Amino acid sequence: MATIYPGRQTARMEGSFVVFLIGVRINRLLAIKRWTSVTRSMGPMLRELYAQPDLGFLHAETSLAWRGVTMIQYWRSFEHLHAYAHARDKAHLPAWAAFNRNVGSDGSVGIWHETYAVNPGQFETVYANMPRWGLAAAGEQVPATGKRNDAKSRMAAPLD
Repeated sequence: MATIYPGRQTARMEGSFVVFLIGVRINRLLAIKRWTSVTRSMGPMLRELYAQPDLGFLHAETSLAWRGVTMIQYWRSFEHLHAYAHARDKAHLPAWAAFNRNVGSDGSVGIWHETYAVNPGQFETVYANMPRWGLAAAGEQVPATGKRNDAKSRMAAPLD
């Protein structure tokens, strides 16, 4: 079981980073083979990314919804994310090719992503009575005290 950190914590992150949201939406529930093939492809990619920190991947969190799955990923830079997405010797390109071959534009399964570049000091987080989560798991978790006590202060100025 995950360690719960009582009280309020926040995240500290060195330098800029990228938040990459990626998801799958099941448009046709009975197209089971199509959407299970898409959702199964993420496991090998995550194992590869966690095993090779030099690729720039920092952490991921997954959430389930009625018709889909959303994953929040944290990357060191857009260049790292882009390089991984286009690397011929990594798991992403075969998964992308399989999606286009097996699903294409038939409408049974939707996929989406959004990419956000975050500059130093341009983010704010708080975690109360939580395990290490999100950006605190991608970077460093620290107590939300002193200059980190409230959201406005966390956004106002560099904290270190």
